[in-house]
Amino acid sequence: MFFEKDMRVTLSGITLDNPVIPASGTFGYGREFSELYDLDILGSISFKGTTVEPRDGNPLPRIAETRSGMLNSVGLQNPGLEKVIAEEIPELAKRFHKPLIANISGFAAWEYAELAQAMDKIPQVGIIEVNISCPNVHGGGMAFGSDPELAAHITKSVKRVTNKPVYIKLTPNVTDITEIAKSCEDAGADGISLINTVLAMRIDLKTRRPVLANVTGGLSGPAVFPIAVRMVYQVYDAVNIPIIGMGGISTAEDVIEMMLAGATAVQVGAANLADPFACKKIIEELPDVMDKYGIVSLSDITGAAH
Repeated sequence: MFFEKDMRVTLSGITLDNPVIPASGTFGYGREFSELYDLDILGSISFKGTTVEPRDGNPLPRIAETRSGMLNSVGLQNPGLEKVIAEEIPELAKRFHKPLIANISGFAAWEYAELAQAMDKIPQVGIIEVNISCPNVHGGGMAFGSDPELAAHITKSVKRVTNKPVYIKLTPNVTDITEIAKSCEDAGADGISLINTVLAMRIDLKTRRPVLANVTGGLSGPAVFPIAVRMVYQVYDAVNIPIIGMGGISTAEDVIEMMLAGATAVQVGAANLADPFACKKIIEELPDVMDKYGIVSLSDITGAAH
């Protein structure tokens, strides 16, 4: 029997038309994608990670293909806070008319606080996503997300300066993901985003040297999907705040699986780089997949595998 499908989900009081969100760093500021399809079909957009100062990123080569995925060591290349606020967000707001997710990254607690305070003033920003999990920068990034006390410290620093929901983006490169997630929740986090990329590397057989100039990079794509599902499942049992699940999602079936594990919404990353229509296709396929598995409302299935 056919029922009208309800794809809406709610993150910290913000209702999304569907749970599909392009992941930070894989969608830029939406400009190129807006030439291909109407961005308003998306649930939200997590735009490219912002740092206080402009960053050129890591030296080339910083992308490498691998079986069932890719390695990246881009290193948070972005035009910096001032330009993002003055130029990129206003331009994106012309193309996307729903609340945005502002992904921020820093190298000290004060930088995260400065970024969050600035994003708090932007009407288009609905959620602040705090990246304490980038494996490709030194002196910050993943280091903050690997230590429960440091993760809590960054969370508190951000929460002090904003009234907007704060989601902490966690690294999978830890022994116990639940310990980090719980420390963020205890420090006031409104939600958790996971996972970021898995630390990995490739070696060129001809040169006998690492393929990436940074030696190591972050593995993303279908190869990491089972890891992401496992970690979302574990964190769902450990915390009482919403989870945005990501890591290798490339089909509508993947979305359902990640939500069953415990995600309220999902982010699609590497798939956008392989197919710029990936998010559009997933959204269009969701009603048929829901019908196939007898799902009337997506909001009902979060954590149903438990």
